[in-house]
Amino acid sequence: MYPGTWAEKSPEKAAVIEARSGKQITYRQLDDYSNQLAQLMWDKGLRRGDHVAIFMENNLRYFDVMWAALRSGLYLTTINRYLTDEEAGYILDNCEAKILITSHALGDVAANLHRFAPNCHTWLMVDGVVDGYESYEEAIDRYPARCLEEEPAGQYMLYSSGTTGRPKGVIKPLAKRSISEDAGPVAALQKNLWHVDERCIYLSPAPMYHSAPLSFCTGITAQGGTVVMMPKFDEVGALEAIEKYRVTHSQWVPTMFTRMLKMPEEERTRFDLSSHQVALHAAAPCPEGIKRQMFDWWGPIIYEYYGGTELNGLTHCGPEEWLAHPGSVGKPILGTLHICDEDGQELPAGETGIVYFEMPYMPFEYYKEPDKTRDSQHPKHDNWSALGDVGYLDEDGFLYLTDRATFMIISGGVNIYPQEIEDALILHEKVADVAVVGVPNEEMGEEVKAVVQPAKDVEQSEELAAEILAYAREHISHYKCPRSVDFMEELPRLPTGKLYKRLIKDRYWGKHDSRIV
Repeated sequence: MYPGTWAEKSPEKAAVIEARSGKQITYRQLDDYSNQLAQLMWDKGLRRGDHVAIFMENNLRYFDVMWAALRSGLYLTTINRYLTDEEAGYILDNCEAKILITSHALGDVAANLHRFAPNCHTWLMVDGVVDGYESYEEAIDRYPARCLEEEPAGQYMLYSSGTTGRPKGVIKPLAKRSISEDAGPVAALQKNLWHVDERCIYLSPAPMYHSAPLSFCTGITAQGGTVVMMPKFDEVGALEAIEKYRVTHSQWVPTMFTRMLKMPEEERTRFDLSSHQVALHAAAPCPEGIKRQMFDWWGPIIYEYYGGTELNGLTHCGPEEWLAHPGSVGKPILGTLHICDEDGQELPAGETGIVYFEMPYMPFEYYKEPDKTRDSQHPKHDNWSALGDVGYLDEDGFLYLTDRATFMIISGGVNIYPQEIEDALILHEKVADVAVVGVPNEEMGEEVKAVVQPAKDVEQSEELAAEILAYAREHISHYKCPRSVDFMEELPRLPTGKLYKRLIKDRYWGKHDSRIV
């Protein structure tokens, strides 16, 4: 199934509703708009296996672009809307997109992207234009709203940063089928695990550029359900949307749970949530206490899964399973789990090591990065791959995540990589050395802290800390910026120059066995 099917069956049904305004696009409109864009891309010379990119806030037009690419056999890269022009430009160029669709809301950043991606030849902007862009609406209006003669299935190529902080594209083979033949693996999981069908009303409170909301919204619209998309998460707005639109399914990150739980009880309990049947969460481990409070509030409707953009494996934990195995992220439903030591030797139940998923074949590559692809694989098994997480299996085969193989910071479900922040801060004239670490934050799980060794003859002070934070905001995306600065006389570097960062982290985590709050 895909929008073309539902445009015939239920043409006036809402495919997507913008939660705050109530604006919507019907399945007939979604089918027409995506057909028009597919015709435009064909006319511009794009063929099966070519690349297109979208750089946009949560906008109804996101769905046109998704389905136009998927029904044209193209790779679609979604670019984080909060990136700077240099960061977004790197991804746009690296993914070899020939067309970029963006929005007037991001015009200040989008205006500077041309210089980073000389091979991108078509620049479209919705809701208005800035110099260098053509009106998206006017452009697609010149094309007929009919299907291409062939509609090979497309695929997403999303970016997942590595330990160096340099983003890398996750590319998977294109399916050898027409998009009309089946809805893809995510839709199958939705149907089999969480009973999604055309009656589903799905609340999506997260940014669309992220792999989970993107894939889930694709699956919902493939199966004829309705997506209720929030422009941006807020606690009251999310609960209002569940009540107003009679939401049946939803997906969250643990930070959202925390924020809702911190609302005054009389406020958060005044909404009618009786339609709500399935609440999924992923992206970061959920504190056990927070999850128990959510069960007390919403009942046994909370499901968890663990996986990555690479989709090299997946675990799932239903309500009853979690209550029997609190803290677990579930058992594998895609792939087979192995826990291995640093030498690749498999470990028994209860022992902590690197988490590998085994698949019949290696399901992904890092685009133009064969060394990074190989680094993700087990030293003896090419079809075992790791996401960099550390954990253990219990005797029943349930997975528990206990740490990170790298020092990646997860704040509110968003991955933040320290090195790019360190690389920016070290350029400050008053900074001699710097380490960026994740430290405990009750709401966000972790927050970003910069630990600075001041330059010679520079005094440690609150004014210096404020100056460094202001400098960070000028040079990197705000969501990556440190929330605080501490000082050390000298950072713990080995004679080789390697920073012994664990000594710094342990100051804040109290040498707990787990780095996950």
